[in-house]
Amino acid sequence: MLMLIRVLFILSCALFGYFLAEINVIQLLYLPGSHFIGLSFGLLVGLFVLSLDIYFKRFTVRNILATLIGLTFGLTLQRLYMAVLQYGNLTAEMNDQIGLASAIIFSYLGVMTVLRGQDEFAIMIPFVKLDAKGAGEEMILLDTSVIIDGRIADMCETHFMPQKLIVPRFVLKELQLISDSSDPLKRNRGRRGLDILNKIKSNPNVQVKINEMDFPEFSTVDAKLVKMGQATGAKIFTNDFNLNKVAELQGVKVLNINELANALKPIVMPGEDMEVKILKEGKEHDQGVAYLDDGTMVVVDNGRRRIGQTLAVTITSVLQTQAGRMIFAKLSDSDRGERAPEQPERSRDRGRPQEPRRSGPPPQSGPQSGPQMGGGSGGPGGRRPFNGH
Repeated sequence: MLMLIRVLFILSCALFGYFLAEINVIQLLYLPGSHFIGLSFGLLVGLFVLSLDIYFKRFTVRNILATLIGLTFGLTLQRLYMAVLQYGNLTAEMNDQIGLASAIIFSYLGVMTVLRGQDEFAIMIPFVKLDAKGAGEEMILLDTSVIIDGRIADMCETHFMPQKLIVPRFVLKELQLISDSSDPLKRNRGRRGLDILNKIKSNPNVQVKINEMDFPEFSTVDAKLVKMGQATGAKIFTNDFNLNKVAELQGVKVLNINELANALKPIVMPGEDMEVKILKEGKEHDQGVAYLDDGTMVVVDNGRRRIGQTLAVTITSVLQTQAGRMIFAKLSDSDRGERAPEQPERSRDRGRPQEPRRSGPPPQSGPQSGPQMGGGSGGPGGRRPFNGH
C-alpha cells in the first residue's frame, strides 16, 4: 500500500507539472518544449518529497509532532516579540531584518526546547502525547539475549505470549554483526538467534514487526532499548540481568525470562521426600550435589560418598537467590536404614589396631610341651637340660 501511494504521488506531481505549462506559467520563459519541462519539474519535485519521506522514516511521529509544536511555539513568541518591538519607532527595513532574524532564532529555540523535554511536555499537555501502540495493545520489545536464548519460540507455541512482538532494527543489526563474527562461538550464537527469529515469525500465533525507530545519540543496544521503552511505553523482554536493573531504575517495565522460569519451577517444602542422583561433591565437607530436571541444585549432607547413587533424601530448607533456587536436603531415614549396618562395622575395623599374623600353628601348653623340651614333666623343671642323674 505504501509503494502504491508513493507511485501515485509521483505520477500526480508529474501530471501537475505537465498541466502547469498549459496555464502559461512555464511558457513565460519562452523555452521550447514547455510541457516536457513542466513534466520533468513535477517529477523532480515528487522525487524530492519522496526522498524526504524516506529520510524521515527513522524519526517517529512523536518526534515530528514535537518539532511542529516547538516551531509553532517559537513563532508565536516571535510574533509577541515583534509586537512589543513596534513601540520602538524603528524603520520598516530594520523591522524586517529583526523580524527575519528573530523568527529563525525563536523557531530554533522552540523546537530544541520541546524535543529535549518532550516527556515533560507530554505530562503538561497529556492530549498531545502519541503512543506507538493502539488502544489496549501491549508492545513487547525483544532483546538480543532473549532471541539467542531460544526459549521464547517455545513460549509462542503456548499462546501465552502477546500477539505482537517488536524487534527494533538495531537489535536485528546486532544479531547480524554477531552472526558475521570471526569467533566461531559468537557466529553460531548469532545464526541461532536469526533462526529463532525466523521460527517466531513463521508462527501464526504471534506477529513480529520490525521497528525502524533508532536513537543515534546512544551507542549501545541496551541504552537504545531503554530509551525506546520510555518513548513508546513498551516492555522489554530479556534475560540480561544488568539490562533488567538499568531499565527498572529508569521506569521501564521488564519481562525477564529467567525470573519466569524460576517462578514456574515446582514448589517444594521442607520435610518433603524426593529421589535424586548424586553427581558430584559439594563445596563443604561431606556434601553431595544433585540436580533436578529443571536444573535446580540440590545439596545433600553426607552425600559425598554416594556419588553416582540414586538416594532418597528429605528436604531441610529452600534458598531463593538471584541466580535461581537452591535446595538443601539430608539422607532420609529409609536410605540410612538400608545402609546403616555397614557403617559401624567399617568404623570399628578402621579404629582397632590389627594384631600381627602367626605363620605357624598356635602354641601348645600342658603335657605336649614336655617332649619338645627333652622329656621332663610339664612343669617348670621340664625346661632344665637333662644331665643323666
